Amino acid sequence: MRKHYYGYNIVASGFLIQAVCIGAMFTYGVFFKVFQEEFGWSRAVISGASSLNFLFLGGFGIIVGVLNDRIGPRIIMTVSGILMGLGYLLLSRLEEPWQLYLFYGGLVGIGLSTHDVITLSTVARWFDKRRGTMTGLVKVGTGAGQFLMPLVAAALIATYGWRNAYVMIGSVGLVLLVLLALPLKRDPQEMGLLSDNSGSTSQDFSGNHTQSLSLGEALGTLQFWILCVAEFSVFFCLFSIVVHIVPHARDMRIPATSAAALLSTIGAVSMLGRITMGATIDRIGGKRTMLYCLALLFTSLALLLMAGNMWLMFLFSIIYGFAHGGLFTVISPIVAELFGTGAHGALFGLVWFSGAVGGSIGPWLAGFVFDKTDSYRLAFMILLMLALIGLGLVACLRPLSRTRHNP
Repeated sequence: MRKHYYGYNIVASGFLIQAVCIGAMFTYGVFFKVFQEEFGWSRAVISGASSLNFLFLGGFGIIVGVLNDRIGPRIIMTVSGILMGLGYLLLSRLEEPWQLYLFYGGLVGIGLSTHDVITLSTVARWFDKRRGTMTGLVKVGTGAGQFLMPLVAAALIATYGWRNAYVMIGSVGLVLLVLLALPLKRDPQEMGLLSDNSGSTSQDFSGNHTQSLSLGEALGTLQFWILCVAEFSVFFCLFSIVVHIVPHARDMRIPATSAAALLSTIGAVSMLGRITMGATIDRIGGKRTMLYCLALLFTSLALLLMAGNMWLMFLFSIIYGFAHGGLFTVISPIVAELFGTGAHGALFGLVWFSGAVGGSIGPWLAGFVFDKTDSYRLAFMILLMLALIGLGLVACLRPLSRTRHNP
């Protein structure tokens, strides 16, 4: 009888880290209207802080990926958890737009930069044959956070006020992330194990490193840059929806609790998308899985343009939520599938940064378009076009040799 495989501890920790980090991030849409009513700030100003958050998230994700390849995840996750918690605590003292940009855009953005790069790059090293499934399980944590936290935030705001709500989110988040960092280990080598619960070995661990492209070799391929541009398009769409779907619903005179429930629906359905698409990756590969997800994204955005009542908005949330969950799950496995795991942290961080640039521009542009036109219609049409571009780019991806050329 085999002993418990420590890789499952990594998956469990990653699940909870995702739930805490992304659950907290998803509350921003709930606070959006609060900031408008409290301070009278424009949607472009409020969206700009979210855009800065995504930019810091992606930019520091590159640094986090390189550090994770070299020193492992535990210390990095601890520091980022402290920064994220501190950022939310300081938001409880918010008075000026520059503070929103510093606290949420800067501190929380840096704190969130580890949530995917650390957890998914670590899981990619602990699992090979079941990488997609385990990545999907970790990303189900994101869906759980997306489902629960908007409802919790709305209840906290209604009961205790928005400032106290931020104190609670920040303090609980800080403690949980520091504790969840403790079980993290970079790869099975630290414990004399092999990936996928293959047993133990006293030999040097190599995993699929010998079949991996180095960072420089991967950067020299067209495939890597196609993937980066595709992620730019995808994240442009996804983060725009996350930030603006609640304000859009409120503009349609949907009650605040029902509008927050749209985010929760996206989170709940995304859990099904993550686990389903994670298992699908193991069967048919990352490229085909991503194409299916992008097709669903395109369909949901087309529906959003036509949605004129609460029920169509919930139908949009269901289709979009499934695509959302799958698209966030497929990134790490497709990087490992194309380039191996030798420099996975750095490569994943770079792809994430490309997406985060799109994620930083999208919410701001959507807010700017609304301020100028008093409607999200043009913004949603741009998202629809970018989803189609992403679909075409991923269709162009081709397998490449991962054999390293030794000098």
